[in-house]
Amino acid sequence: MTGRPATSVLPPPLRPWLGLIAALAALVVVVLGVVYAGHGEPGAVDSWIIEPTADSLRPPWRHVALALDFLGEPVGAGTLVAVAVAGCLLLRRPRAAVFLVAGAATTVGTATLLKHLVGRTIHGADNLSYPSGHTAFLTALALMAALLATPPLGLGRTAGTSLVLAAALAAGAAMGWAQVGLGAHYPTDVLGGWCTALAIVPATAWLVDRTADRLGERADRRTADAGRRSRH
Repeated sequence: MTGRPATSVLPPPLRPWLGLIAALAALVVVVLGVVYAGHGEPGAVDSWIIEPTADSLRPPWRHVALALDFLGEPVGAGTLVAVAVAGCLLLRRPRAAVFLVAGAATTVGTATLLKHLVGRTIHGADNLSYPSGHTAFLTALALMAALLATPPLGLGRTAGTSLVLAAALAAGAAMGWAQVGLGAHYPTDVLGGWCTALAIVPATAWLVDRTADRLGERADRRTADAGRRSRH
């Protein structure tokens, strides 16, 4: 049991700050969802940032955006998760592998559910847009990778939190730029997707740690009981 804290996917020093960030992110997701529920046009904030319904990118930047967009599609996303999970298993970090799968699934699942609940559309009634699932997925993957890298790098609370937020911001900004530039999402959809990942990933990490620790404690008790019975 003494080695388990080091295997946690949610580093203990980061928990207070990430819990607060997750709560604030969830609040943003809810507020934006309420504001834009049922809308089919860009809001004032969207129009102020950029003309969001136009496919404004031209080569070579369009090719970059399409490549990023592919990473959020089922094949691209599945490949990224599979490679990351394989890396965790090679490093003998099964809890991290479970976290990657669970984090990606819960983030994408939550984004998909929110799309149907909010009902915001772009380019017609069939294209649900809030929040951006592509942005949520890539942000979640970067966030999980940063969380898993924090203990091996020996980072404390401030440096670890900075790394996690920087990774999430970089991934969210890159995918968000691609989605808006390709005309697939409004800027506020991208913000909603980014905040969805910030809200879901820490909660998933906490749940994975709690479940794994409980299972480990039960296994320890069974081993101890078996040892006592063998001595008698």
